Amino acid sequence: MDSIDYYSILGVTKEAAPEAIKKAYRKLARKYHPDVNPDDAEAKRKFQQLTEANEVLSDPEKRKKYDQYGTDWQHGEEMNRARQQRRQTNSTSNGNPFSADMDGADFSDLFNSMFSQQQAGGRGSRQQPTFRGQDFQAELHQSLTDVYTTHSQPFTIDGRTISIKVLAGTEQGQKIKLAGYGAAGVNGGPSGDLYITFVIGEDERYRRKGNDLYVTEIIDLYTSVLGGDVLVKTLAGKVKIHVPDGTQNGSSVRLKGKGFPVYKQAGTFGDLFVQWQVTIPTHLTDKQKDLFTQLAAL
Repeated sequence: MDSIDYYSILGVTKEAAPEAIKKAYRKLARKYHPDVNPDDAEAKRKFQQLTEANEVLSDPEKRKKYDQYGTDWQHGEEMNRARQQRRQTNSTSNGNPFSADMDGADFSDLFNSMFSQQQAGGRGSRQQPTFRGQDFQAELHQSLTDVYTTHSQPFTIDGRTISIKVLAGTEQGQKIKLAGYGAAGVNGGPSGDLYITFVIGEDERYRRKGNDLYVTEIIDLYTSVLGGDVLVKTLAGKVKIHVPDGTQNGSSVRLKGKGFPVYKQAGTFGDLFVQWQVTIPTHLTDKQKDLFTQLAAL
């Protein structure tokens, strides 16, 4: 099996601190992100390698196993047990290809030797242990309007393009598991799983808090003082809101059920809070100033 050096992928040393690993990942992830390189297959491959390397090296337990076992860190303990079994068998059976001096051997070499023996149909092939494939970690970037409705999203991982169902109401940082979409197993072992973390971009107009949405709507001074109707844009379309006379700057109104869809609860929505921002007229004419003076006097 090919060896993967996660440290080299991120461009850091084995002694790198967690902060250095995080900084290196963020820098390279921005460079090779699919959104920046939409039609570059090599950039996608590098981004997936970066994500995988960061997922392992940013986790203290996974990093410890990787430093000990190398690329096959997920199977290290299983290979340890297999090696011990081979050593015990070797003490009673001559000709076993796994000799007692395997103690100092590289775990990848042991893993490859076991795999090769099974392929060759060796005498002990039926005793070969199976290994579960490695899990994949990936990010799926969506906009706020994307996750307002349920939709299917094409996604490429490990050279395969799959369709992911994104449910309405999906939240920032939410993670889903796709069983069997990780790396293939070894010796007939099961495939690993694919874990996808959703990254929801900030919206220029709406602010989301849970299932509620917040928006700032500008009204002029005259509407604020005298009242009137205002068309407000929501994610479901425009709605007419009546602004009462004497509405103060910074005050807000709640539109029930006009917010964000609730995850896995079809037809249920949060609320939309509209905050009024009153604009003060500028460049008044002398006549307009005189009218305001008269109002002030009243």
